[in-house]
Amino acid sequence: MADAFSPVQIGPIGLRNRFIRSGANEMMVKASLPTRSLLELHRAIAAGGTGMTTLAYIAISRDGRTFSEQGVIDDRAVPHYRAITDAIHAEGAKASAQITHGGSFVQHKELSTRRAMSSSGGIDKMGVMMGRVFQRQMTRADMDQIVGEFVAAAERAVAAGFDAVELHMGHGYLLNQYVSPLSNKRTDEYGGTAANRIRYPAEVLAAVKRAVGDRIAVLAKINLLDGVAKGATVDDAIVTARALEAAGADMLVLSAGRNIEASWQIFGSPMPYDDLAAMQGGLLAKLQFKLLKATTPKNLAFRELYLLDAAKKVRAAVSTKLGYLGGVQSLEGAETALDAGFDAVVMARALVHDPDIVNKFRADRSHHSQCTACNRCVAVMYGPAGTYCPVVDNPIDVALNQIPAGEDIRHAA
Repeated sequence: MADAFSPVQIGPIGLRNRFIRSGANEMMVKASLPTRSLLELHRAIAAGGTGMTTLAYIAISRDGRTFSEQGVIDDRAVPHYRAITDAIHAEGAKASAQITHGGSFVQHKELSTRRAMSSSGGIDKMGVMMGRVFQRQMTRADMDQIVGEFVAAAERAVAAGFDAVELHMGHGYLLNQYVSPLSNKRTDEYGGTAANRIRYPAEVLAAVKRAVGDRIAVLAKINLLDGVAKGATVDDAIVTARALEAAGADMLVLSAGRNIEASWQIFGSPMPYDDLAAMQGGLLAKLQFKLLKATTPKNLAFRELYLLDAAKKVRAAVSTKLGYLGGVQSLEGAETALDAGFDAVVMARALVHDPDIVNKFRADRSHHSQCTACNRCVAVMYGPAGTYCPVVDNPIDVALNQIPAGEDIRHAA
C-alpha cells in the first residue's frame, strides 16, 4: 500500500507528502492583485497538512486574462504574491503558481487588440457575447511573444517565492486551444495530428524549463480527454504527455473537459447551471448556461476517482511524474491512485469544503470528505467573497477580498 504521507521529489523541490491542492480558480483578486482572502485560504490549506497548494489561474499578461479582475503576475503583483508564499511556507507547505493565457476565452472588453488570438481563426465562441464575432489565428510573432510572456511570468513567480509553476494546458484556454482539435484547425506544422497540435505548448514548456527549471519545478495541467465528439481523446493525451515529458516537465497534472463544450467533464458531476445563470448580468451570458445544462448527460452522477481509468492509460505510457486529479475524497481513494502508479493526488473541492482534510486523513484513516460534489463552490466563486463551500457556509471574510495581499489591513480604504 502506498504511503500518501511520504515525501516526494518534483524536479528541484521536495514535498512533505503526496497531497497537492489543485489550481482551481478562487476569484479572490482585486484590480488583478491577489487579496488577503486568497492569502488566508492558502494559509489554511497549508496549515491543514497539504504538501503543496496551487494559486489558480494567474494570467501571464493583461491580454491573457479571461476575467477583467483576474490576477496578473506582473511586476506590481510580485510583493503581494510574496506575502502569500511566505504565509504558505510558514505552515510547512510549498506554493505553486498556475500561469495561463486565456487566448480567445475572454469575458471582458479590455483587450488591446480588436480580435482575441487563438490557435486558429474563425468564430469566437466567447467573444460573441462581447461583440467580438471573430478571433484571429496566431502568427509566428504572436507565438514568440507568448513564449516570452510565459517565461517572464515564471521568472516573476521565482521572485515571488513560488516553488513551482504549473502551465495550464487544459479546459479550453490558449495552450489547450492548440492541443484540442475542437479549436486547432491549422494546416501548418502546428495543426493536424496530435503530435503537431502539442508542438507549440511543448515549446512554451521547454522555454520555461530552460529559464527557471533549476530553481523551481515546472508542471503542466493537461486534458485526458475533452469529453465531446471530435474532441481530444486519451490517445491524444498520451501523445501530449510524451511530448511534454521530452520537453522537460517535472510533473503532469491530469484533468479533463472543456469550459464551453463539456464543463461537466471537468467536475464529474452536474454543474449548478441555474445558479451560474443567475449570477450573470446579460441575456446571452445567461443563455450559455441554459445551453450547457441541456448538453449535460442526463445520467451523470459523481463517483470517487472518476478519471482514474483514463489516467491509468497515460500512466502506462510515460515515466515522468504524474498527479492524479479527479474526485479524491478519502485516504483510501488517495492510496488507490498512488498504488496505480501516480506520484501525487491533486484535490480541489474537498479542500474548499475542508482545508484541514489532510490532517484529518492522517488522524483517522477512515475519514471521508463530506463534499457532495454539488459544484456550488463554482457558482459562488463569482460573488464578492470568491470561492467557498456554501454547504458549510464558511466564506472567508468578504472584506478581506477587497484588500491586496501584503498590504496592512488597518490602512485599507
